[in-house]
Amino acid sequence: MDGVNLAALTENAARLGMRIQETLHEHTRDLAITRGGTSLFDMPDDKNIGRQLELGSDREKLEAMKRLIALTSKGRNMSNYFPQVVKNVASQNLEIRKLVYIYLLRYAEHEPDLALLSINAFQKDLTDPSPLIRAMALRVLSGIKVPMIGSIVILAIKKCAADLSPYVRKAAALAIPKAHRLDPTQQPALITILSSLLRDRSPLSIGSAVIAFESICPTRLDLLHQQYRRLCRVLVDVDQWGQVDLLNLLLRYARTMLPKPMVSSDGESEEVDGDLQLLLTSAEPLFQSRNPAVVLAVVRVFFYAAPPSSMSMIVNPLLRILHVSKETERVVLPYISAAAREHPHLFSSRHAHLLIRTCDPQQVKRDKIKALLCLCNVENHQMLLREFIDYADDPNDVVVGDAIHAIGQCAYRVPPCAQQCISALLTMIKSRNDAIVSNAILVLKSLVQNQLLLNSSFTKGSSSQSPLTIISQLARRIDDIKHPRARACVLWLAGQYCPTGGESSVIDGVADWAPDVLRKTAKSFTTEDPLVKMQALTFAAKLLVLSPIDHNLGLLCSYVFSLGKYDMNYDIRDRTRMLTSLLSGVSGLSSFTNGQQPEDQVGGVVLRREQVKKVLFEGKSGIVDEGLHTADRYLIGSLSLVTLKDLHADCVLPEWLEAGIDPALRDSDEDASALLPPQSIGSAGIPHPSGLAGITPVVLTPTSSTPGQNAKEAWRDLDKFYASDSEHSEPGSGSEEEEEHGNSGTEDDEQSNNNGDSDDDSEGEDESGEVDRESQ
Repeated sequence: MDGVNLAALTENAARLGMRIQETLHEHTRDLAITRGGTSLFDMPDDKNIGRQLELGSDREKLEAMKRLIALTSKGRNMSNYFPQVVKNVASQNLEIRKLVYIYLLRYAEHEPDLALLSINAFQKDLTDPSPLIRAMALRVLSGIKVPMIGSIVILAIKKCAADLSPYVRKAAALAIPKAHRLDPTQQPALITILSSLLRDRSPLSIGSAVIAFESICPTRLDLLHQQYRRLCRVLVDVDQWGQVDLLNLLLRYARTMLPKPMVSSDGESEEVDGDLQLLLTSAEPLFQSRNPAVVLAVVRVFFYAAPPSSMSMIVNPLLRILHVSKETERVVLPYISAAAREHPHLFSSRHAHLLIRTCDPQQVKRDKIKALLCLCNVENHQMLLREFIDYADDPNDVVVGDAIHAIGQCAYRVPPCAQQCISALLTMIKSRNDAIVSNAILVLKSLVQNQLLLNSSFTKGSSSQSPLTIISQLARRIDDIKHPRARACVLWLAGQYCPTGGESSVIDGVADWAPDVLRKTAKSFTTEDPLVKMQALTFAAKLLVLSPIDHNLGLLCSYVFSLGKYDMNYDIRDRTRMLTSLLSGVSGLSSFTNGQQPEDQVGGVVLRREQVKKVLFEGKSGIVDEGLHTADRYLIGSLSLVTLKDLHADCVLPEWLEAGIDPALRDSDEDASALLPPQSIGSAGIPHPSGLAGITPVVLTPTSSTPGQNAKEAWRDLDKFYASDSEHSEPGSGSEEEEEHGNSGTEDDEQSNNNGDSDDDSEGEDESGEVDRESQ
């Protein structure tokens, strides 16, 4: 008996498990959860999709459409199912119609003739009760890139632009750029529709209308005259990405149509136009937005439109979004660098937020070095200089170069620390890292050139750090310098500053170490970089013109010129011919010309030695700028500021006008209602809630005929009103109340006929009472 019961129990349990599994599989088909754990993206191609779309049930059609969209997203060409999909464009199932619309948007351009068959269905869907269907129908209709339906699309957009649903009006605004690309000749009609959308009361569609405006008529700022103030007020209610576009548009309008903020000569007073102040006041709350793009757009508005006194408001928002994500940090740092270059005092005390971390990417490190360099001043230069010296040990050679160049820039910005910078650079020359040595030499070359040419006050230091001493140290270590550009810099310094008037020099007019530098360079001339060969030829020419009578030096220079004459690089050969022609009047070239006189070989003008010396040593004036500020010409808010490359898609910010247009052009009826004083109930002033402007104020009025102002004032308090009502509703007083009310009503009717103003007042008071009751 026990065995029979156990077998039956086991069989029933197995049947129950199978039924649960079948039920679960049936209910999870739409979720793409199958027994094998595969999804729609992993299923193989099914040739039954066409049959399911034509003859299957709604469930099978939905399954087929899901598989079509999944295969399309994987890059498969599923256009051969277009006829079967078009037949389901009028399906009663909402999910099927959504997927059909998505499919048609993708393949309507490939099958324009078949796509025209669904035009009637889309036009019918424009009158569907569901706003979602109306918006999707317009989206698909405007997305069909068939020029012959351009007029139909315009009519559909015009109809949806007047729709009661803001979602449909938003779809109409987004369809305007598509219709313009489909038929540019319809621009006047589209501008008319766009003008009505810009007057829309719903913030949901304003952002899309701004996108359409920037797409089809970005220069027609005159359309915004009467809408400018309302757009400023509605700015906080627009969706986040719409706020970005709207802020950029309002900034362009402000710089084109409004007068520039004026600051007095002493900087104590500022004059800001009222409409510009409205824009700044409306944009200020968006500094607290959670979307970094919105914050950056507001920063752009304040940076290019706000007076100097309001510029400090951009600091905390920029530092707040700096660490939102790695991607955001990459974009925010160029903004901070650009703002710090114009207003370094804003961020000078907040430099701790910009210190480099070990985990930072390479470009972030470079951007932080640029930003920190902009903040360098007398107060914080010691701390920043220590940071830059620390960054020179970074494993990335690019970051090392930026850090060492920043050390040189510190010497220019804060002259008292120049000697400290030079000491740090001289220490770096002894490093075994080729990148550190080469960059240190490049910066030293710039500093030495600045000291010797400008003769500034901060160059006076100890003899060990004098410019000539530094040049001699670099020249003697020419064999240890491997980087081509660094070697070229050393050769240029050696040739430019090798003249000496000392009596102890072996060769008259030339420093002792100069010929040896040329000898070392001549030994490795054939293996040098073309840049080094150029400087070696110039160095030889300078030595020859300084001491043309020294035979050994002449032979060495002739040997270098011979190597340059037969070099494989045509630039080296051209430089050799140019220098030999220039030195044709110098007597030290006899060995190079094999005993012939240069005048017999070279025609034209022959320069004297003094003229050649002036050409070689003073031919180039000025100092090569080794700064890091290559983004000075890029605007905040442009992608070029981040990429440091010129991009054609970047918007150009217009210049301020001397005087703005007449402010009366921006006046509208809304401005008049906005300037009205707030309505009040009784003696307490209570402003109207937004959206109720212009409604007649409503107050409570007594229903009894008891005259007197005290009674009327008592009825204004809702608690006293109910208290008095409970007192009058005592037993035995009902008939008297009814008679009094009846008589009061008759008297009120007679008074209303005699005096219409009192009746209007009583109606307004009744409506105000309703508002007061609802608010409480």
